[in-house]
Amino acid sequence: MSNETKTVHYIGGPRADAPIPRPGMKLRKGQVAVVVTDPQNDFLSPKGVAWGVVGQSVTENKTVENIESLFKAAKKADVPVFISPHYYYQHDQQWKFEGALETLMHSIRMFDRKGALTAEGFTESGADWLEQYKPYINDGRTVVTSPHKVYGPQTNDLVLQLRKAGVTQVILAGMSSNLCVESHMRDLIEQGFNVVVVPNATAAAKLPGYDGFEAAFVNYRMIASDVWSTSESVDMIAGI
Repeated sequence: MSNETKTVHYIGGPRADAPIPRPGMKLRKGQVAVVVTDPQNDFLSPKGVAWGVVGQSVTENKTVENIESLFKAAKKADVPVFISPHYYYQHDQQWKFEGALETLMHSIRMFDRKGALTAEGFTESGADWLEQYKPYINDGRTVVTSPHKVYGPQTNDLVLQLRKAGVTQVILAGMSSNLCVESHMRDLIEQGFNVVVVPNATAAAKLPGYDGFEAAFVNYRMIASDVWSTSESVDMIAGI
């Protein structure tokens, strides 16, 4: 057995890897898609309501730039892109019970929209796309699913849209690492998709004693087929 120390890409460079399998994923044209969760102002803009807790991680990971690199690579290679957004309407504010961060999101009016059938007040709001992503998302080819409501895609039509498009492989990125990204990863795997996560195209809240990104990274590595850096993902997509 080799004594060579195995490494995995982490923020800022390689780190020692765990002695567990790394199945990887050989991309197949026509079957692979890029899925991005919550590429929205409230997470990714310094003006967003969550920036105070996620901004450090977004900045350290270069999340904004890395998500854009994935968009560019996918569009260039004609790989389909799916967006799973997070919206809250007025009736969502009336839920009778909520988890910890649901309560927080509602209290700060995160991802708020006037209603499901109106775009009033949407442009440049916290629920809107980050401005630099709009050319990729609004190009008429990107699939924007119905909104997920808590963290995972069980409450939207992402799985249906992926299956109708013939997708079996998912390159997953977005916000936030330990909440919507991890929840999407878990459910997509349970639904039979082959999933690779791009950790440095995600970010998470950092609070005293809690690092959402580190919590997620451990689970990405243990559960997904692989974890790829953004540069590795771009190369893989270009090589299809």
